[in-house]
Amino acid sequence: MPRARKGSASRKGGQRRRGGARGSTQADSGSSEDEAASETHSTTSECASLLSTAAEDSLGGDALDEQGQQEDLEEKLKEYVDCLTDKRYLSLPANPYTHVPTQPMPNVTQLGLAHKTPPSSSPSAKTRQGALESLRLALASHLLPDFLLERRLTLADALEKCLRKGKGEEQALAAAVLGLLCVQLGPGSRGEELFHSLQPLLVSVLSDSTASPAARLHCASALGLGCYVAAADVQDLVSCLTCLEGVFSRPCGVGGSTAPVFPVSLHGLLCAALQAWALLLTICPSSHISHILDRQLPRLPQLLSSESVNLRIAAGETIALLFELARDLEEDFIYEDMEALCSALRTLATDSNKYRAKADRRRQRSTFRAVLHFVEGGECEEETVRFGLEVLYVDSWARRRIYATFKNVLGSGMHHHLQNNELLRDIFGLGPVLVLDATALKACKISRFEKHLYNAAAFKARTKARSRVRDKRADIL
Repeated sequence: MPRARKGSASRKGGQRRRGGARGSTQADSGSSEDEAASETHSTTSECASLLSTAAEDSLGGDALDEQGQQEDLEEKLKEYVDCLTDKRYLSLPANPYTHVPTQPMPNVTQLGLAHKTPPSSSPSAKTRQGALESLRLALASHLLPDFLLERRLTLADALEKCLRKGKGEEQALAAAVLGLLCVQLGPGSRGEELFHSLQPLLVSVLSDSTASPAARLHCASALGLGCYVAAADVQDLVSCLTCLEGVFSRPCGVGGSTAPVFPVSLHGLLCAALQAWALLLTICPSSHISHILDRQLPRLPQLLSSESVNLRIAAGETIALLFELARDLEEDFIYEDMEALCSALRTLATDSNKYRAKADRRRQRSTFRAVLHFVEGGECEEETVRFGLEVLYVDSWARRRIYATFKNVLGSGMHHHLQNNELLRDIFGLGPVLVLDATALKACKISRFEKHLYNAAAFKARTKARSRVRDKRADIL
């Protein structure tokens, strides 16, 4: 602070001295003005050249920094892969992000704890879980196809061991990493080979009633996502549909009037299986859709009375998707029990029970208003997703299910994958990847003042529209 005051005082003094000199030389000729102008011009040109050079250096520095960050990321990923395959890393800390030097573990026989520690709580299991979680986060937020192609066999072998010998959380994380690997590798022979090698294990864990509900949940999601991305054979699609259908259809009767009762621990599993099944319906051939409609459309309304709000919403969205697929096959599609279905949907769309959380009620009412509007013959509400300079329009229930699935898997990395992942750009019809430099991005960026004007105009229009509805003198039809 004292230096700042001293500098400001010196600048003020310099200004006063220049002002005095200017007053004393007021009668001089204009040659001094020309010299000053020439000096100013030369200084300006030098500054411009320095700025351009600095801008080029900064762009080159950004590229180098990005390359260095990519190399550091790949080095960390190599360590995480080694944690899954090499016994030398069994003494690493449970969280790979904490680089704390570890001490050698004492011998369990010396402590009298031999044959008392379960395998799931051993240091090696915790280390594998930490490595799997780090891999999951990295694959969700970065695009690494070349790095993964070189190590796909190693990763497939490591994930197979985790799914076969692991317990609970380790199996869940391995299934989540498998789904992300399919998204990274995309369709083709290599992605299909990876999915076929691990599909039997996913089905085995999903069908095992003694396995952890979290592991079965993630296996259901990975089975649906992997089949959607990598499976090229219709028989693989049909087998996955049958497996997922058996999970959420088992507790439901055929045309039963009583609501099925599910254990609370299985609500997440049923929801994940239903959503994965709905995802595969979007690519199911039309020859199979008619049989699925006859078999499942009378059963799914039973799930609308579930205690879980997520399961109710998943059932409602799947019903809307089935109606959309049915109308694609037959424009004049008529459901036999339409009145009872619309009554149940209307009840959920206007639900105001206080024993449910306010956020759950709001989300449920919003979803079932859209479902009821579509089932009664309306159109699907369009959603707009903006990322970078592009816009994605979600205007059907099939696209909503696909977008929700990838968003659930990728999390905060969804926009990055929409911009750079060819698989997602092909699925949503976004075309080839846009290549824009920093100058183009800066030119297309909206200024803060323009954003302020846009927000002000939108606020004014929204206020007017709401005021007309809220006005007590408005006619209520």
